[in-house]
Amino acid sequence: MTATVKPVRRRKATFIDRLYLPAIFKGLSITFKRMFKPKVTMQYPEETWTVGERYRGVPVLVKDDEGREKCVACSLCEYVCPPKAIYIVGQELEEGNKVERGPAVFDINMLRCIYCGLCEEACPEEAIFMSKQYTVSGATREELVFNKDKLYELGGVRSKGVKKWKDK
Repeated sequence: MTATVKPVRRRKATFIDRLYLPAIFKGLSITFKRMFKPKVTMQYPEETWTVGERYRGVPVLVKDDEGREKCVACSLCEYVCPPKAIYIVGQELEEGNKVERGPAVFDINMLRCIYCGLCEEACPEEAIFMSKQYTVSGATREELVFNKDKLYELGGVRSKGVKKWKDK
């Protein structure tokens, strides 16, 4: 089977088209329009963007208003995490606590985290939240695995939410 060739008709370039001057002047006009508009460049370390209300940044752990850990090591966030960035080892807490369990190890590998927010949705205790922080940096891979202490430091205290163990 032979393919038929369909000829393409092209118009012949005029003298002005061959000079390229109209294209050059059009480009210069765009340049001069932009030259006098306000600049949008941000001086990054000193200036930062303000993020919206629904922005999902780095996942963090929070404590209640009394300074207690809200996480009960149920491992739902670890189970629901698509890239398996969360690693939890639970432990029994000492006598006298209203909560029986807590995390001995709670690590989030920020190199694997895709900031989807499923961990926040799955947490029954409202212990993990997506923060507004959008900058994560480290010199080594080990620095980008956030442990429990680092996650609590970034998260701080959140007084609102679930308080199952509080006396009424």
